[in-house]
Amino acid sequence: MKLQQLRYIWEVAHHDMNVSATAQSLFTSQPGISKQIRMLEDELGVEIFARNGKHLTRITPAGEAILKEAGEILHKAEGIKSIAQEFRNPSKGSLSIATTHTQARYALPPVIKAFIERYPDVSLHMH
Repeated sequence: MKLQQLRYIWEVAHHDMNVSATAQSLFTSQPGISKQIRMLEDELGVEIFARNGKHLTRITPAGEAILKEAGEILHKAEGIKSIAQEFRNPSKGSLSIATTHTQARYALPPVIKAFIERYPDVSLHMH
């Protein structure tokens, strides 16, 4: 099982089972995606997508469970990339702050202003 295969099934599922549109969005070939999906299904021993001839028609029940896990794995992989990015360039990244309304309105504005001036490439999110 390869990360690229998980990316392909995830993208196909989110392009309404349209392999050609998926290939175009990923800048790759439709036959390559189809082959990788079939190889993954063969490795797992289950069909992820139901087919009508060569066309994918729907996601199978096994496919639903597999896609849920694939989404989590792909999300984790993006997290790993973010961690590496932050270690390569510590002045870039994102910061999330959870705070109360009172602190956000009265105490934090000068602190946030100074932070943004010092770290302009950090994306700040307040909750």
